Amino acid sequence: MPDNKLPFFFLGLGVGVAAGLLLAPQSGEETRQLIKSRADEGKDYLKRRTDDLKDSATEALQRGKTVVSKQKEQVSAAVEAGKQAYREAMRSAGAGAEEV
Repeated sequence: MPDNKLPFFFLGLGVGVAAGLLLAPQSGEETRQLIKSRADEGKDYLKRRTDDLKDSATEALQRGKTVVSKQKEQVSAAVEAGKQAYREAMRSAGAGAEEV
């Protein structure tokens, strides 16, 4: 569920509570229980949504760390290959100079 639906949830919750208060043929105590129940549902929804977002963020962070680690390994390998190529070029150049 995209993040931009959260305000619509609260709008719907508010409209539902208001309609319930205006149209419900219930006593004050029953109405208060209904409001409390709906508020608890909203709180539970927010907790689930927060947990989902936290899990998503944790997964994204782990994927990012994995990508950075792989990139670091590739850069290190490329640097090491460059150093080895330089050493071999220096040896070849040194050997060629000795033969002249």
